[in-house]
Amino acid sequence: MEKLDLILPYIMTTVIFVIITLIIFRLFNFVLQQQIIKSGAIDDQATRFIKSGSWGIESLKWGLLLLFGGLGLLVLTYLPYEIDKSPFPYGIEAIFLAMGFISYYLISRRHGA
Repeated sequence: MEKLDLILPYIMTTVIFVIITLIIFRLFNFVLQQQIIKSGAIDDQATRFIKSGSWGIESLKWGLLLLFGGLGLLVLTYLPYEIDKSPFPYGIEAIFLAMGFISYYLISRRHGA
């Protein structure tokens, strides 16, 4: 557990940095799309294509992955295993993440995206 205590601040810093970077990227992408639409330099078909983007379905994917990943971690807190010797937690977490991807696939296929 001591090794985890040493590396955890670096992991959290990296995760926070990546999340902030993704938010800034999405924001700039949205602003760019709005400027392109307002400039009127493109035709109606291209404007509809830009406006119809897959923001909702993309957010759904990440939301489902985080939900199922969190559920996997929650299940792991109640299952007994040896933390140093067992690959069990990795398998359980992989199964829950796979369930998240499968549910996203089924929802997006039904949605027609």
